[in-house]
Amino acid sequence: MDADELKDFGRRYAAAWCSRSPAGVAAFYEEEGSLQINGGPPSKGRVAITAAAQSFMTAFPDMVVSLDDVSMHGNDAVFKWTPIGTNTGPGGKGRSVFIRGYEEWRFGKTSLIGESKGHFDDADYQRQLIGR
Repeated sequence: MDADELKDFGRRYAAAWCSRSPAGVAAFYEEEGSLQINGGPPSKGRVAITAAAQSFMTAFPDMVVSLDDVSMHGNDAVFKWTPIGTNTGPGGKGRSVFIRGYEEWRFGKTSLIGESKGHFDDADYQRQLIGR
């Protein structure tokens, strides 16, 4: 994938997160791809990735994910993002959240994401949710 194709892929991926369609996010992954967040257990396969995306979309119904940068690093890519949203989903306290993070992508044989390892400052995220 060249730089222009990667940038287009990253823009479309960010747009999928903004679309309120968790299956749209999962469609960027190979059938047996995985999404791991902050070293937690990976969501493996599109059904599990759809559920993981749905959990964020439910907690933050107005979530907007911005693409900050996407670049190749050897055979892998790094997708840097900023999500902004208000925690008005079930049990939410109506607090706004603004975090920055990134995903390390390893592409599979079909040029979709085979493995994504997402990272963000969980302590800052929790602070914003709770308001301390």
